[in-house]
Amino acid sequence: MTIEPADKIWTIPNALSILRLAGVPVFLYLLLVPKADGWALAILVASGVTDWLDGKIARWLNQTSRLGTLLDPAADRLYTLATIVAFVVRDIVPWWVAAALVARDLLVGLCIAVLRRRGFGPPEVTYIGKAATFNLMYAFPLLLLAQGGSTAAEVARPFAYALAIWGGLLFLWSGLLYTVQTRAALRS
Repeated sequence: MTIEPADKIWTIPNALSILRLAGVPVFLYLLLVPKADGWALAILVASGVTDWLDGKIARWLNQTSRLGTLLDPAADRLYTLATIVAFVVRDIVPWWVAAALVARDLLVGLCIAVLRRRGFGPPEVTYIGKAATFNLMYAFPLLLLAQGGSTAAEVARPFAYALAIWGGLLFLWSGLLYTVQTRAALRS
């Protein structure tokens, strides 16, 4: 019996996604307990690089898989949630920003659950959703770097806020689009 590439579990991209997932608690610990921002920043940057790399490798080596399509966005969501929670605890972002972003993820999760219950797959990933993730994945390390009074913090701060605002708005907009897609699917 031949295993189709879409059914493979042990692939390089999946290993990278699992590595990213394993980094989430380490990242949170470094950010919240010893407040080792430099190491937390390194893990966050490594997560972003491996996120990009797993997609490239999956396409290059034809190692796309069903598991990978679940692991990759799960890692993205966990890093986003972990970062938002840690940033609220550290007073880097206000609680209401975190609440809006978490509410969006809960809404999208509800849409996915409703679609599955009715026999549909998850909504198509939109370019707006990808752009939102891209912006937030750049905003988070820059927001961390922007803490303090160093020259690097001063330079990073406007870029961090710009990417965070743009990414946050796109993130909320993509949630609305997923809701519209869900409603259209349920009507058909």
